[in-house]
Parts: sequence; C-alpha cells; structure tokens
Amino acid sequence: MADDAPGPVTEPGVLFLVAVPGLEAALAAEAARAGFDGVRVVPGGVEVAGGLAEAARANTRLRCAVRVLWRVAAFRAMHLAQLDKRARKLAWRDWLRDDVPVRVEAVCRKSKIYHHKAAAQRIAGALAAAGVPVAAEAEVVVKARIEDDLCTVSLDTTGEPLHRRGHKTFVGKAPLRESMAAAFLWEMGFDGTQAVVDPMCGSGTIPLEAAEIALGLVPGRSRGFAFDRLAGDAGRAGSAGLKPGLRRWGDGAPGSSEGGAGGGDGSLRRPYLGDEDAGGRYFGFDRDDGAIRGAQGNAERAGVAGVCRFRRAAVSDLAPPEGCAPGIVLTNPPYGARIGERKLLFGLYGALGGVLRERFAGWSVGIVTSDGGLAKATGLALEPFGPVDHSGTKVQLWRGRI
Repeated sequence: MADDAPGPVTEPGVLFLVAVPGLEAALAAEAARAGFDGVRVVPGGVEVAGGLAEAARANTRLRCAVRVLWRVAAFRAMHLAQLDKRARKLAWRDWLRDDVPVRVEAVCRKSKIYHHKAAAQRIAGALAAAGVPVAAEAEVVVKARIEDDLCTVSLDTTGEPLHRRGHKTFVGKAPLRESMAAAFLWEMGFDGTQAVVDPMCGSGTIPLEAAEIALGLVPGRSRGFAFDRLAGDAGRAGSAGLKPGLRRWGDGAPGSSEGGAGGGDGSLRRPYLGDEDAGGRYFGFDRDDGAIRGAQGNAERAGVAGVCRFRRAAVSDLAPPEGCAPGIVLTNPPYGARIGERKLLFGLYGALGGVLRERFAGWSVGIVTSDGGLAKATGLALEPFGPVDHSGTKVQLWRGRI
C-alpha cells in the first residue's frame, strides 16, 4: 500500500451496533434472531456484516440497540498531516450528500495523534474538499476513532438514540429506557405469549415494549433516522411506509424482513396477538394518576391500547389479572439513586415482596435496582443479572420465580 493511500476497510461491510453496557449479549442474540450475518460481540457492542441497507434495517428493527454505526474506512495515521492526506483519499461522496451538512466527532486513544479536536478538524477539511458541507450543529455525524494509530471512520446512521421510539411523548421520573426494557423482558424469558405486570409502571415502558413485541410491531415505525439523509436509496429500503402506519414484522411490504436479509427466526417476525384480541395482556399499575393517564396516552399513540391496561393502584392493592395464566412481573421501582430516600424504600420493597409472595404464586419476578439490599428486602429468592449501565448508574435485574 502506498504511503498516502487510505487503505482498505479493515473488514468491508461491517456495522457496529452500540449496546447498553452490560447488554451486549442480549443485543447479539436479537441480531442473530433477526437474521443478521457475522454477529460478533465486541467491546461496547456487537458487530454484524452489512452496508447501508442493513444499517437501515437494524435501525428500524432492533429493540436493544442504542445506535448503528456504519464503518466505511480504516487506515493508519501516525501524525496529523498523514491523517489529513489519507482522509482526502476517501470516497466521501459515495456515502454523503452535497446538500446535507455533517459534523465530525473524533476520539483518540493510545495513539501518536492525541488531540481529538485537531483530528476532527483534519477530517472536516477532507469533507469540505470533497464538497460535503460541514456544520457544528448538523444532525448527520461522521465519527473518527483513532486507536493504536489506526483511524476507523464510521457514519452514524441513527440520529437520536434508538430507545426514543417516537410514539412515547409522556415520560415519567427516572424512566427505564425502552432498549433496556426489551432486553430485560427477553432475559426474563418473555416470548410474547405471557402476561406481563408492572406494579410501578410510570410512563408504561415495560408493558408497552411487551405489547409491541407480542403484536410484532416494528420499533422504529414512528420516527426518522440519519440514514434517510445519506447518499443512496437505503432510506427508502429501510423505512418506506413505516410512518405513519403501524408496521409489523413479515408484512411483505417494502422494508419487510421477509425474503432476503431479513430471514432468521420466524417467531421474531410473526405477531403473537391479532388486532381482534381486545383483551388486556400487559398491565401497568401506579399510585400516581398522572402517570397512569400518561401511560395510557403512550399506549394509544403506540397502537397497543387494545392489549394494555393501566390502573391507579398502590402496591398493597396489587393482584394477578383475571383470566391470565401466571406470567411475568417486571418492574423498575425507585432505588434511592434518582428517586426516593433509601431508608424509606425498604418498607416499599418489603411490601412488594409480601404481596407477590402471597398472591402471585407461579409467576416469574424481575426487579431492576442498583441496590442489592433493597432487592433482598423483598424476601424473595432472587438472583442478580448484570450489572447494566442505566444512565451512569449500575443496576441489576434481580429475578426469580415465586
């Protein structure tokens, strides 16, 4: 390779699926079920094979991913002049448009180039020379990671983090992110057939995710993505028809996963419940009237109100839903880090454990908390899964069966 050559992509056609720290294995399992090739857990996330079309599919279909980066090039850069020269050799216009501004983010680790702002400036200069506009507030992001003198260039195909589904406008205090709720549901053994109860539901994240999985709804159906503003027609391939309709896995329409790359486990794509099923299967309770109203509104916007039920109730009033076989109790209660005073929470956890032990025989139980002492205060036989990073707080899923 000539000294000024940018070099080949280290592994052509690689996507990096950013994971919630601690949920890399759950994301890898989901990607494998969705039919992605070359699934491999790596630090910080999961690698899969694919280009822009697969990136569009990953953004719209995967529930556990945080964002999707498309790795487009990799080359050695020992100093800033070399970085500048080699960056100018890249085929930027194959990936980026001349009418859509971009911004550059750079990270330097264990490299001779150590000044990330200077590195970002060199990449920005290469982009401008190629006719790609650069703006500090642009929504499309070019990411350069320089580690051990290897510069990897990626395009953020996502935009806003993927846990922002687009239909949940009411958000409670210290909510569980949707990506975490989906992963924890699967860690609890949820397959779409069981009833799910959240005794402290807040804005309804856990019942809503359970309902969407059971109905086979595509998580990215209500929002836009950065890949829509990249060069090529991957945007049409990935999101055509998703908005405003409520699109399902395997519906055979453009962007459907049936036939081709979207293969894999059919159970992921097939809805477990039909629109005619008007019975409640996914239940949220909370003592706050405002939270219940907000959760109900979120369910209506998400198109799952027909199978969700939200009701104001204290923990002491909790009872198994009528007509439902034992299923899953999964909740993200206060644990003193962001809501509540720890000393007062021992009584809450004790009351929750007592009610579950008395009334929910045969149910699986999962409690998300950063405090093992509070989990043990339930008096239930629970084992921890994790830790998982929850906005800077290390939490665990304490799970067991009553």
